[in-house]
Amino acid sequence: MSSDRLQRACLSLEGLSIGDAYGQQFSLPHVAAEAKRNSPPSPPWNYTDDTEMAIALTETLRAENSVDQDYFVEQLVSRFRAQPSRGYGAGARQLFEDIDEGGHWRSLSQEMFGGSGSFGNGAAMRVAPLGAWYADDPERTIQEAALSAEVTHAHPEGQVGAIAVALAAGWASQNKSERSSEMIPWVISHLDESEVRRRLEWVATYPLDTWAYTIASQVGCGYDISAQDTVPFCLWMAAANMNDFQEALWTTARVGGDIDTTCAIVGGIIALSVGLEGIPVEWKRFREPINWEYHQS
Repeated sequence: MSSDRLQRACLSLEGLSIGDAYGQQFSLPHVAAEAKRNSPPSPPWNYTDDTEMAIALTETLRAENSVDQDYFVEQLVSRFRAQPSRGYGAGARQLFEDIDEGGHWRSLSQEMFGGSGSFGNGAAMRVAPLGAWYADDPERTIQEAALSAEVTHAHPEGQVGAIAVALAAGWASQNKSERSSEMIPWVISHLDESEVRRRLEWVATYPLDTWAYTIASQVGCGYDISAQDTVPFCLWMAAANMNDFQEALWTTARVGGDIDTTCAIVGGIIALSVGLEGIPVEWKRFREPINWEYHQS
């Protein structure tokens, strides 16, 4: 295991978890009404299942140096069992309960949603640390991101969504804020034909100073909880704000949708561009401590 890879993954996890916890506050109507750009919600900020699953993935990479799917599932189920009230969606909750009762993840994942498998945004929301881990190897990123998605998202769209976010995270780590307009076209060039790709191609036609609400109106911002209506918006938001973590999260939250998830994805990508020093110090204090002994802050 490379210490550089773990360090990159932990940086992404930091941004992801802070984004998740920040975005989660906006689910409360009074917070959404009173929050201001330079006056964040009052602490503490509790994180959700988004962070729990990202920790499980990062721990898998730390322990196995790859996505050992069975080990990853063990980590997912163990963390779910320990804290089932972290906001898990109905599909994930049922899947993890069935696995915990002895079912095998492969058949259970494939049987979801009438046999089509899930194309939700869950695989995409947790994968940025993996993209950081394999930042220097796009082909390995694609392979490992697909493996990480498959355990819960058998539908191709769910897997392409995860691949897209992982590639974007790797790009941010390697390129920082330079040429951020090139990120989405580069990601597209590595994706299979899919609805996720089609919507990315659409947002790539918009200048990065476009009003964020316009982008959301064209491709969604997570209201459907799908990879298709979440990932293109998040990658555009990351590209448009690659050097400004605070502005990116504020704008993402104000647009609405599946806010904890969109903020988690955007935060996990942009942290790799701005570094720890680019994340507001008070935001790190506001987020509750991460429950993972290998976490580096």
